[in-house]
Parts: sequence; C-alpha cells; structure tokens
Amino acid sequence: MDSAQNAEAMTAPHGRQGGKIDIGVAGGGHFIAGFLIGAAALTAASLALLGIDWVRLAGRAGDIGLIFWRMAHFTLDHVDFTLLSFMDTFSIMVLATVYSLFLGLAFGLLAARNVAGPVIAPVVKAVFTFLRAVPTPVWVLLTLVCFGFGPVAGITGLSVHTVAFFTKSFAQAFEDVPEDTVDALRALGATRLQIIACGILPSAVTQLIAWTALRFEINFSECAILGMVGAGGIGFAISAAIQNYDYGEAGLAVFLVFLFAFCMERGFLYVKKIMK
Repeated sequence: MDSAQNAEAMTAPHGRQGGKIDIGVAGGGHFIAGFLIGAAALTAASLALLGIDWVRLAGRAGDIGLIFWRMAHFTLDHVDFTLLSFMDTFSIMVLATVYSLFLGLAFGLLAARNVAGPVIAPVVKAVFTFLRAVPTPVWVLLTLVCFGFGPVAGITGLSVHTVAFFTKSFAQAFEDVPEDTVDALRALGATRLQIIACGILPSAVTQLIAWTALRFEINFSECAILGMVGAGGIGFAISAAIQNYDYGEAGLAVFLVFLFAFCMERGFLYVKKIMK
C-alpha cells in the first residue's frame, strides 16, 4: 500500500499533492505582506507630512452635501457664457487630439522595433518618455509664457503630452502585429511603405481606435481642468462660477461635462463594435 502511494506521488504532476493542485505562487505571500506594510508606511508618512486637521475636516464634511444640493439647482443667468466656454473646450479637445493623432502615428512608427529597427526605436521612445513624464498642466503653464492666456496655449500644451501618449501606445500596437504578417509581405517583395500600409496599420487598427477613444476622453477631462489655469474653456467657467458662489451655474457646467463625456464614451463603443 505504501509503495503504491509512493509510486503515485512520484508520477503525479509537479505541484500536485494529495489529489490537490497547488496554485500558490512561490514567495507570493512574502511579497504581498511586504507590499501591504510598505503601503501602510507610505500612507502614514504622507498623512504626517500633510498635517491634515481631522477635527476641522469632520466638522465641514456636512457642507459637501449642501454644496452638491445647491449645484443641483441649475441657473441660466449666464448660460450663454457657459455654452460658449463649453464649445471652446470642445474645440481645444478636437484640435489637440487630431493634431496629436497624426504626429503620434508618425512617431509611433519610428518607435516600433519591427518598423524602425533596434537602433532608432529606443531613442525615439526615450525622448517621448521624457515628454510624457511631465504632466499636462506643466506643459500648459510653459506655453502660457509663450502664447499668453487663451486656447492656443491649451492646444499646444495638451498636444505635447498627447503626442507622447500616442507615440507609446501606437508603437506598442505596431509591435504586437505578428511577425508572420510582416515576413509574408516581405517575402512577396513588398517595400517598407507597403508593409506599413497593407500589413501593420490594418492589423493594428482596432487598438489604434481604442487608444484614440481613450485619449479623447482624457483630453476632454484635462481641458476642463486646464481652463482653471488660464487655458480657457469650461474649466474657467466652473472656476469663475464657484468663486462668485454661483453654484447653480457651476452645476450646469459640470452636468454638461458629464453628459458629453458619457455620450462620447457610448459613441466610441459603438464605433469599436462596428469595426470588429
């Protein structure tokens, strides 16, 4: 009996003991414990550095519901200014994203190893990693120095970060194209341009649409924030309304932002479904 059990244990697959499969990861428990301890320590250190007055915060927590209640009562006293600001935000988002889309496609091809090669691709990736590491508001503040307050600074600053985002995302999509596709076209005598146009771009089109849709949503959200630092748009209208304690007007502007973001998301999901 013992010899039969020993034989079964020797022939059982690795990690399977007593009729059960061991699904644990070696060292996983220590890693999770270390991660949780590190996160708790960083949280405690951050709270200590910020010096939050918890008593005051608890005393004012009830005002949050009151502010949202006031914002829910929309006012139309300055609806023309709100709508005009919303259109400015929409224009900034469209222009910054469209310009960046074409630049991102070009630089994405240069950053893809299966297109540009192992020498050029890492250099291009390194440059755009630096551009992407700097947050969008910083780029907008830098362009405000050059172009002054207004939508031009918003478009330029937003485009810098968006191009860097598209470059990384599109390069990854191009590198995910199977090598068999590229090799087959190369064996047929296709030029590099034909390989890109007939092989790489069509194979990656679904991912390109997904990344573009995601960036449209991000840019619209960032446009609402950038308006508060002088780039114009709906963010400026929200900031001005709150500063003037016109919560009804601010609520209307926030509702327009939410409604447009929701419609844009549903629209891109429909387009992506059609493309499949």
